[in-house]
Amino acid sequence: MSKILVVDDEKNIVKGITFSLKQDGYEVDNAFDGEEALNLARESGYDIILLDVMLPKLSGFDVCQQIREFSDVPIIMLTAKGDDMDKILGLEYGADDYITKPFNILEVKARIKAIMRRSKKNEEKPEKRISVIEHGNFRLDLDGRRAYIAGKEINLTAKEFDVLELLASNPNKVYSREGLLNLIWGKDYPGDERTVDVHIRRLREKIEDSPSNPRYVHTKWGVGYYFQA
Repeated sequence: MSKILVVDDEKNIVKGITFSLKQDGYEVDNAFDGEEALNLARESGYDIILLDVMLPKLSGFDVCQQIREFSDVPIIMLTAKGDDMDKILGLEYGADDYITKPFNILEVKARIKAIMRRSKKNEEKPEKRISVIEHGNFRLDLDGRRAYIAGKEINLTAKEFDVLELLASNPNKVYSREGLLNLIWGKDYPGDERTVDVHIRRLREKIEDSPSNPRYVHTKWGVGYYFQA
């Protein structure tokens, strides 16, 4: 049984989401402020976290950022209607997806199922022909889903790792932003290509000595991104 944490200070929203998810067979925990959410995330293993941006004690952004220090659990941010900055910031802090309020519970469940399918597909992948990719100081452990630069482990979110794995597994192949969005997030993902740009920028900040002059993840202007072997 998959386990989901629903975090929102509006109790009616939490109650409605929880009731609907439990009807679908999920195990659901609730939190109503940032500190409670962070404590539950540390203590329990969740398959997905639904996390509101506006929370008492700690904001959703702070909670997301701190969770990313110890877990790559998929996080779906709940953002205010039309607030693009919240969506971008959520991705900056390590969220995997976002849903705009007010939302239809069917959309919430569809997003959850899509993430579950992708996670299950990753777990069921047949043994790869290669398990480690190395280029100079760069090392990517595909089975362990860990990245290293000069022997030091780099803390990546699940989506950041997926992007890096795809690019590094196909060195010098240029992927358009739309292509990366479809391959990593899925064709039904409602977000736009800025999602890709945010993740590429975060990757560069983590793996490059000079993000503005990258060694590994390069831009082909007017086309897309590629990993230089």
